[in-house]
Amino acid sequence: MNWTDEDIIEKIKDKKTVDYGFNLLMEKYQEKVYWVIRRMVIDHESSDDIAQETFVKVWKNLDKFKGESKLYTWIYRIATNEALTHLRKKKRRFFLPIGDVENELVSTLEADTYYSGDEIQLKLQKAILTLPEKQRLVFNIKYFEELKFREIAEVLEVTVGSLKAQYHHAVKKIEKYLKED
Repeated sequence: MNWTDEDIIEKIKDKKTVDYGFNLLMEKYQEKVYWVIRRMVIDHESSDDIAQETFVKVWKNLDKFKGESKLYTWIYRIATNEALTHLRKKKRRFFLPIGDVENELVSTLEADTYYSGDEIQLKLQKAILTLPEKQRLVFNIKYFEELKFREIAEVLEVTVGSLKAQYHHAVKKIEKYLKED
């Protein structure tokens, strides 16, 4: 059965079916959340940990979900914030400038045994990693998750206009990177 977000929330709010409801939520969103995070932090183990942290936060804060946005928008926002927090902590912990973090992510991508993409996909991923954090996030969500700008604006809590500009700049930088090689 294909459960709607409303059905899942109803199950979670009912004390008799709370565990079943949360399992449905995990089943529906776990893979999507993992990939949103993975495209930001690259590393499989870190992505897995951050995805778990995301669902712990979802579990703890589900009573705060007001239904003003879609459930996946709310979950993606938590996942995105967790991924960005992880990257910021990594920069601070190792006193790394942003360029060095991006170089480290490229090295991680190249050495990743879980990465199964071909040479073209690897080149695209490297190009994406050269983008500033916000542009990379916008590009990943738009390109890989295929969300509409309005939905991305809800997730990131920014205007549609600024998203379109960031996406446009990201695409131009990726095109330039791909042409240079």
